[in-house]
Amino acid sequence: MHRRRRTALTVSAALLVAAPLLAACGSEAHPGAAAVVGGQRIEVSTVQAKVADVRAAQERSPQAAQLIKDSGRLGRAKLYDLIVDQVVQKAADDAGVKVSRKDIQDGRAALAQQSGGEDQLAAMYLQQRGVAPDQLDDVVRRDVLVAKLATALGATNSPEGQQKLNEAFTAAARSLDIDVNPRFGTWDDQKLELGSYKAPWITQVTKEQEPVEAGA
Repeated sequence: MHRRRRTALTVSAALLVAAPLLAACGSEAHPGAAAVVGGQRIEVSTVQAKVADVRAAQERSPQAAQLIKDSGRLGRAKLYDLIVDQVVQKAADDAGVKVSRKDIQDGRAALAQQSGGEDQLAAMYLQQRGVAPDQLDDVVRRDVLVAKLATALGATNSPEGQQKLNEAFTAAARSLDIDVNPRFGTWDDQKLELGSYKAPWITQVTKEQEPVEAGA
């Protein structure tokens, strides 16, 4: 395993720029683990199952070949999602921010309306974010939680607000002592990224605050 600790979070957008999923046995310290976050293991088998779920959804799409080509290194992206789920939850817990089932339902309904319906929403998330239909609620929950955290911190529409959000995620990531199997890449607390894979889930909240990279 390899650790890197930094002191700031850089929010940016990058999509499925991830390393291949390896059917690894893990490191000597944590056999079978893709990562350990806050003392909790993320198993290689869990990452594999997430990848298989996305691949099955992609294969059912009329754009199957292109979708699979564009997300050729999906394993690291799925591990990243599992890690940042815990980072976002820790930051929210520290700030006393919660998300209800109704919040998730309302958020999903709003997204579906904007997208032209549930089918269009599922297709968009599969294409743009590598999310299978049965993973959609988890992603919507994370996005809603980030938005509510940003509001609670006053992290809207200003560089100062953005910095508050950055600091919250940085503190959460560092406190979780994130330890990633080097076969999946190296974790960087400064950028909240795994290898070259960055944070597309946060751009929905921050893209109007300051420029970010294209691709989300």
